[in-house]
Amino acid sequence: MKLALIGNGAMAHMVAAEARKRGDEIGVVLSSAEKDLTIDELAEKLRGHDAAIDFTTGDAVLKNIEAAVRAQVPLVEGTTGWKDKEAQAKQIVSEHNGALVYGANFSIGVNLFYRLTEHAAKLFAAVEGYEPFIEEAHHNRKKDAPSGTALKLRDIVSEHVESNISTTSTRAGHIPGTHRVGFDSEPDQVLLTHTARSRQGFASGALVAAHWIVGRTGTFEFAELIDELIADCQLPAASS
Repeated sequence: MKLALIGNGAMAHMVAAEARKRGDEIGVVLSSAEKDLTIDELAEKLRGHDAAIDFTTGDAVLKNIEAAVRAQVPLVEGTTGWKDKEAQAKQIVSEHNGALVYGANFSIGVNLFYRLTEHAAKLFAAVEGYEPFIEEAHHNRKKDAPSGTALKLRDIVSEHVESNISTTSTRAGHIPGTHRVGFDSEPDQVLLTHTARSRQGFASGALVAAHWIVGRTGTFEFAELIDELIADCQLPAASS
């Protein structure tokens, strides 16, 4: 597979390294120097690739999506901080008959953590006296807070528990990413935790998504991909 990478930061470097391990080819890497390109110019650079992966900034997402669909290149959107633009993004993809897969977090482990959280929320919804809360911590370079993952977790819990869900964020040092979902009561507390040890999980998930999206049209959440892989018993190994 020939991939285009939009962004040239730490995540792009990790994706490129993982892609080469798997035998994929990196055709082009678009750095911040290309941020002033027009949509048509960006589309021309993307054209001819099997898929593109974007890890940039929230304010660049709509431009990158439109360039990819104009180039007829499926896009994996790994950037967070653009939840308020989702409806517009879906419209762009639909108008150009393009393909997009996006998610708050591309870690396979985190997406399984979503499912554990949903099951826990259902259980605690059946008893009284437990109050849910969410805590997340990331490195000091992450701009959006709460994280997209924390917001997704909050949405999951709120579907089952009628409560104002306290959500707190920490930005410090080099923390790759930690998310906690707790259910607290007077006698005890139950705590679910996912801790990322590195960005490798995000890179691996983005590559799984890039292979999955080829040949499809429409807009998909990464969770839909995970559901399909679970149903087919084809989840990749954690070290793949």
